[in-house]
This record gives sequence, C-alpha cells and structure tokens, in this order.
Amino acid sequence: LEALRITFAISVAAIVLAGIGGALAAFPAARTFATPDPFLPGAVRSGALVRRAWRVLLGGTRALLILVRAIPEYIWAYLLVGMLGISPWPAVLALALHNTGILGKLDAETVENLPPDALRAMRGAGASRRQVAVFGALSAAFSRFLLYFFYRWETCVRESTVLGMLGVVSLGYALNEARIRDRYDDMVFYVLLGALLVLAGDLVSFVARRAVRRAA
Repeated sequence: LEALRITFAISVAAIVLAGIGGALAAFPAARTFATPDPFLPGAVRSGALVRRAWRVLLGGTRALLILVRAIPEYIWAYLLVGMLGISPWPAVLALALHNTGILGKLDAETVENLPPDALRAMRGAGASRRQVAVFGALSAAFSRFLLYFFYRWETCVRESTVLGMLGVVSLGYALNEARIRDRYDDMVFYVLLGALLVLAGDLVSFVARRAVRRAA
C-alpha cells in the first residue's frame, strides 16, 4: 500500500507540474500567438526590433520544449538522483520535465489550430493579449488540454513504476526487490497493481472529460 501510494503521488505531482508548465509554454510556442499583434495581422505596424524579439521568444520556447522532451525520463532521473539523492523528487522532476516538453508541444499546436474568428473578434473589440489567451484561447482549447493531460498522466503512472527501480520506494522498487529474491508471485502482483492504477487513471480521465464536454 505504501509503494502504491508513493507511485500515485509521484505521478500526480509530476503531471500537475508538467500540465502547468506545458500550458504556460503553449502560448509563447504558438506561431499564431507569439506575434507583435496576435490574430490581427497588419493592424499595427511593429518595429523590426519588436518582431525580432517575438521570433526569438517563439524559437527559444520551441527549442526548450524540444530539449526537455528529447532527453528520456530515465536520463533525467539518473542525473537528478546524482544531484538530489535518492528520494521521490528526482522521479517527480524527471517526469515533469519530459512531459512538459510533450504537453507544451501538443498544447501549442492546439492553440495554433483554434478557429481564429472568435479570437480575432475579441482582439478587434479591444481585448488584450492576456484576455484573449485566458478567456478565448484557453477556454476553447481546455477540453483538448485536458485530454492530453490525462493521457500523459497514464504514462506518468507507468513510468513512475519503472523509475522506482532507481531506489525510490514505489511499485518499481518493490518489483525489483521481488525479482532479486525470486518471488515471482509478488512480481505478478505488483505488475497487476500498476495496471490497476492505470485503469483507475483512465476512469478518472473519462469522467473528467465527459464533465467538461457537458459543461461546454
């Protein structure tokens, strides 16, 4: 039960951090938003320095997202264990970094593909960039953000089990201990516990997404 609780806590902490990071990075990584005057092309003639600054922000954010998702969770965890020692935090941060890169990319593409008419109307009515982002783009893309969030959470549950083999007391650690002691019945039991945790996450995801669709 303790290993199951820690595995669940690692996955939840990691995906919450990744979800926040991905959502925040989505807007400066979206080509339609990271412009001098989003959704109103040509309305205001910005200077070359301003346009260059936005291009740097766009390119830098996208490059950072590529970097953090290109490095596997296991490498992040290995590096973080060396810096922070054996505790749940290396697993949490490793999963959060990798999934921030993935969610940031997916969320940015969602923002880029939003129907522009409503957002353009908000900008034409005088809404600020922040108001368009929060009340326009985020509200329109929220259900898709939630879909990606829960999908990656299921991945975090599986990966937090594997990362437990680094020494964190979780299902992975218990699984490794059972393997060392040749207790294969315990190994099967821990594998089934991990699968049960993933199924529970899938059920929560289904209920949450259905509630969002009904509210919309």
